[in-house]
This record gives sequence, structure tokens and C-alpha cells, in this order.
Amino acid sequence: MGHHSEAPVAPVEAYEPPYYVAVFTTVPTQDQSGYSETDARLEDLVKNVPGYLGMDHAQTPGGLGITVSYFRDPDALTRWRTNAEHRAAQQRGRAEWYQRYTLHVAKVERSNGFTRAQDPQSPTAG
Repeated sequence: MGHHSEAPVAPVEAYEPPYYVAVFTTVPTQDQSGYSETDARLEDLVKNVPGYLGMDHAQTPGGLGITVSYFRDPDALTRWRTNAEHRAAQQRGRAEWYQRYTLHVAKVERSNGFTRAQDPQSPTAG
């Protein structure tokens, strides 16, 4: 998955470990025909996978895309990996949309987060 134009400005929360992450890094090809629609469809689909926790995405000015998807357990990862529409999109990605990609899957053993409290005097607070 990739461009995520409507991505939130906050990271996925720090969940109680253990849980799992799939880190997908991509370098796109020039022709991205149909990519945005497929990406949006996959984002809708993955939300229905039992055990899916969320997704973070970033893209460098040079085009490197980094998507981190979070899953409660290995079964949730397997359900997503073997989803028929996801598999079809993977094949199309290799054939058309990606110059190169890597996928790293890891078990998270430690997690924490931070959110700055809003200053009540700030003109954007409230």
C-alpha cells in the first residue's frame, strides 16, 4: 500500500506488546495508473481483518514509500497476506507499480508513545 493522501497526522498508538509489524518500503515506477484506487481499496479491506491495529505511512520527497502495518498476532498477518484481493494487488504491484520493494515482518516486544498536552493559551487549542 502506498500514497495515503488522507493519512492522519498522528502515529498509530503504542499498543501493549507483543504485537507484529509489517514494514513495506517501495520505490514506484513512473506509471502509477490504477494505483490510487487499488491502494484505497486495500486500506478499506485491511481494516476488516480481525487483529489489524492500524497503519503509519511516510513518503520521502524522492519517492521512497514506507508503510508500517500493525497486527495483534501472526494469524492476523496471515489473514491479510492470504487475502485474495491483496494477493492480486501484490501481483499487479510487481508487474506495474513497483521498481523495487522490501517487506520486513517483526514482533514488537517494547512499545511506548508520547503526546504533548495542548497549551490552553495557544490560539489553536480547543
